[in-house]
Amino acid sequence: MFTGIITGVGRIAAIHDLGSSSSHGKRLSIAAPDGYLDDVGLGDSIALNGACMTVTAFDAPGAWFALDISAESLRLTAGLDAAGRQVNLEKALRAHDRLGGHLVSGHVDGLGRVTRFEPAGESWTLQVRAPRELARYLAYKGSITVNGVSLTVNSVRDEADGSEFSINLIPHTLQQTTLGTLEAGDRVNLEVDLIARYVARMLAADAPAG
Repeated sequence: MFTGIITGVGRIAAIHDLGSSSSHGKRLSIAAPDGYLDDVGLGDSIALNGACMTVTAFDAPGAWFALDISAESLRLTAGLDAAGRQVNLEKALRAHDRLGGHLVSGHVDGLGRVTRFEPAGESWTLQVRAPRELARYLAYKGSITVNGVSLTVNSVRDEADGSEFSINLIPHTLQQTTLGTLEAGDRVNLEVDLIARYVARMLAADAPAG
């Protein structure tokens, strides 16, 4: 479980094939900030761009860790397939931690596409088109996770092929995450609000058959 509050920005230092075919996954080596891994153990969970991954090897003094990612996970996520790319990092929530963002599972629900990213006063407006199957979970002033970052939805517009939502990003968020590098056309990992997902399921279960 995570909160969507990014605790560091890492870099994909190397990618190694786990097999010879497209059905095999990859092993990623991640360069982390100095001191970031001091409280990390083998098997711990760290979210990369909002996708929960398991630490399979690490060197705390050397500030790097490794993880294995399946071909399916690579297909369903964005930003985890190129060496040199920066990634948002968040270590798993501990029971005594503050819940500064919102409840985040680290499971990517779908891929969005940036349609607009431009300054608005001292902040920036980020506009993303989400797949139609996620539209029911998006609400004005509701929560959404974009590349692992907990954000508040400022507006939602439903269309035939999906839903377009906008977010206001303050300078601090741009400085502490990779969101400041986004451009129109970029794909982003989306995770909808966990509570909204359960509410939708309960309403569907209570609806009359047919």
